[in-house]
Amino acid sequence: MINFFSNYKFIFYISNFILLVLYLFPGSLIGCFLYNDCQLQPQLTKDFLVSTNHLYAFGLLSIIGSFTYNNSSKLNFLNIYLILLSIILEISHIFIPIRSFELSDLFGNLLGVIIVLIINYFYKKYENSQN
Repeated sequence: MINFFSNYKFIFYISNFILLVLYLFPGSLIGCFLYNDCQLQPQLTKDFLVSTNHLYAFGLLSIIGSFTYNNSSKLNFLNIYLILLSIILEISHIFIPIRSFELSDLFGNLLGVIIVLIINYFYKKYENSQN
């Protein structure tokens, strides 16, 4: 499965593009289609200390990115990119109409990325100890 993503990098690029469109759209693009109300944001699970929607979105993007660049020298660049993307996109909500900057969203973004980075770190460490 990991080789599938590294052979088809366009999946990661399309995932990036979809996240950017959904994140920068003024209002909720998914709410427009599902509820015919661009003001209504669908909630996958109940929020705790962080926004779970944001945690899932950035976690999924990080997983796809980790699989895509698993055996690449660009993995460190990808990690920095994902962390900066999670911060910059949330800060951009200050300037987008109908959207608002929220710390719980920012922490959800960062936590989604960091969880995958930690799992990837321990997996690599385990993999190297087996060789």
